Amino acid sequence: MFGSSSVPSMSLAELSDELFLLDVREDDEWEAGHAPTAVHAAMSLQAGILDLLPADGTIAVICKAGSRSAKVTQFLVDQGREAINVEGGMMNWAAAGRPVVNNQGDEGFVL
Repeated sequence: MFGSSSVPSMSLAELSDELFLLDVREDDEWEAGHAPTAVHAAMSLQAGILDLLPADGTIAVICKAGSRSAKVTQFLVDQGREAINVEGGMMNWAAAGRPVVNNQGDEGFVL
């Protein structure tokens, strides 16, 4: 269902707080730590992801390192949505010192 061609991408430095941030990692990864403003929809949900997204605006897609999010970004673009892959994913996010929280709102970590 997910494509593998070249996808629109942005660096973490280019990521705007105004973008809808979609984390497509699996549940255990999300629970260990995620960006405080992200919305979770595991890649394994596939087409069900569309039901969780705003109808308009750009969707920034993130995973652990960028591979899964690139596939989901391509899927969203193929569905006519405006989506962009966040290069380096949550590994870059944490390395840059950006906040990572767990499901309880405490300090989390990237799994």
